[in-house]
Amino acid sequence: MTQPILTLKDVVVEFPGLRGLKGLMAPPEQRHVQAVAGISLDVQPGETVAIVGESGSGKTTLARAINGLVPLAGGEVWFDGMPLHERPDWHAVRRRVAMMFQDPSGSLSPRKTVRDLVLEPFAIHGIKLNDPGAKAADLLATAGLGPDFLARYPHQLSGGQARRVGVARALALDPAMVLADEPTAGLDVSIQGEILNLLNRIKTQHGLTTVIITHNLNILRHVADRVAVMYLGRIVELGEVEQILSTPAHPYTRALMAANPEPDPTARHERITLKGETPALNARPSGCEFHPRCPVARPECAERAPLLGPTPGAGQVACHFPIHKDETNNA
Repeated sequence: MTQPILTLKDVVVEFPGLRGLKGLMAPPEQRHVQAVAGISLDVQPGETVAIVGESGSGKTTLARAINGLVPLAGGEVWFDGMPLHERPDWHAVRRRVAMMFQDPSGSLSPRKTVRDLVLEPFAIHGIKLNDPGAKAADLLATAGLGPDFLARYPHQLSGGQARRVGVARALALDPAMVLADEPTAGLDVSIQGEILNLLNRIKTQHGLTTVIITHNLNILRHVADRVAVMYLGRIVELGEVEQILSTPAHPYTRALMAANPEPDPTARHERITLKGETPALNARPSGCEFHPRCPVARPECAERAPLLGPTPGAGQVACHFPIHKDETNNA
């Protein structure tokens, strides 16, 4: 196997918890909350890894930590042999690691034309172009937009068009890796398909490594090679996309898949009911943090936290009592 282009080792991201007098009187573990709580992951060159989970599971925070937009509280991040946890030259790193933000319109300055927006990375990095207009038109063409969009402003763009401008801007400096945060959020289904086809075409043509943050499980089969499932800032299951979709081993993964809308009206609709609500980050349950909501939890789940271990399908799962293939099919 080739050397991973991205390696995460026990990555931790913390945010302030209780403040003021309450913070001073609270136990030390409640003064900070861990949004990302010890994640380890390897991403191979040219691979697309999707990170999925409920809102608040730490997906976006993890992506921002990789690109240095939020500081690490612990662990290591390596990109193409560079230790990003050792205060690197982020100006240089971000020439090779591009970010597509969740809100395509909100990430575009309303005072700039599309031409200026897609050329902005060159200005930031001090790169002079012989023909800026031609370069801007080429980037838009790569993203599926014509040159007539160059003079438009963000408020004149639809959601899908704004997303395409974001794609063009992310590709401007020919990065080795793209972090795409919810690339289909807020888009109509037909536009989602166009964006997914665009991402796949770019991946094939440019050999891009992509980390996609999403809660839209319907897109996984179309774009992802592997899937990492997050719960309360931890990876609870990791595997090939077909394995995760068809034979999930973790009860939480299984619940996510069962809750996903099924367009086939004749399909069976077996649902897994999870108990209670997602716990607060500053009140993590003991043992397996999913056990208060888990339909198959046993006493030992509340006593001992599971570690990621191998599954029969060559994936990894953090569960004392993972679901086997026959159980999944008979559920």
